[in-house]
Amino acid sequence: MKRPKKHKLGEVLVQQGLITRQQLNLALERQVVFGGRIGTNLIELRILTEEEFKNFLSKYYKLHAVTNEMIASISEEAMHALDQELIDKQKIIPLMKEGKRLHCAFLDPDIEKIDELRFVTGFDIIPYAIPEMRFLDVLERYYGKKLKKRSYVSFVDRFNPKTEALDTIDSIKKAFSSVDNAEEIVDILLRGAYKIVKRVAVFKIRDDNIIFWKAKGLCIEEFEIAKEESSILSGVIKRNNFYRGPVHDPQLNAPLIEILSGMPRDALIIPLSVRKKVIALLYCDNGNDAVLDASIAYLSKIASMASLAFEIVTLKEKISEIPF
Repeated sequence: MKRPKKHKLGEVLVQQGLITRQQLNLALERQVVFGGRIGTNLIELRILTEEEFKNFLSKYYKLHAVTNEMIASISEEAMHALDQELIDKQKIIPLMKEGKRLHCAFLDPDIEKIDELRFVTGFDIIPYAIPEMRFLDVLERYYGKKLKKRSYVSFVDRFNPKTEALDTIDSIKKAFSSVDNAEEIVDILLRGAYKIVKRVAVFKIRDDNIIFWKAKGLCIEEFEIAKEESSILSGVIKRNNFYRGPVHDPQLNAPLIEILSGMPRDALIIPLSVRKKVIALLYCDNGNDAVLDASIAYLSKIASMASLAFEIVTLKEKISEIPF
């Protein structure tokens, strides 16, 4: 669970395409002024949602992440299973007690720390990952510890619809309906898809080329091929219909295979269209060796919403350009 120091969380977030280098630098600059951990600053800057960062921590530490339901149901028995000094020193929160098993959230999950806790307490410790902001919120709510005086975002959700958690179709609809530009549409689409797949990217069609736009779970610096060049992406554009299957044929798909670091055995590519013209492509997979066990209906639905949002934004731009 412990990572080498050179693989700091911020660097890994950049490597996985979850944030850009510029966004990391912005969060680091804010961290110097306000303190807090890098994840906290990314959330406060609304670069990542709490849910997105929590999912990242879960994958990074290879642990389950603490759910809101677990936090809401912390029992008195669990709260008093460990003394306050140990909780403060180890930065842990007991969540649930089942006989000799104690489920605990760790601010800094570390195999040595967990083993030491097992030895000291006699409990079989079941560890979970938790973001700093949520950790401090639990300490305040359950243990009466006041947050340090800094600009922590309220968990009552001061986020507007464009940045709130996209955990339901209705919340995604709401977010798409309030967009002002194409970048916001792509961000919502990526967040919505990344909830159920491990890798997702959006490619835009500009002039006669297919160009990489944004991604999550993938580190892509650049990608550009001719729209007329024979490839799996070009085929989706020509048919204006989705593709589900492997990314094979290294001769035709060499640029795509390069950025994917291999040939996925199961991928999904969905065209995003405005008035029957493909303007972008949504790419999804679960890694090169995994099956895409996600809901194709859900991904198709949010892709359709994105297409409508693109059309709305285009119409808004045309209206604003009408001379008066």
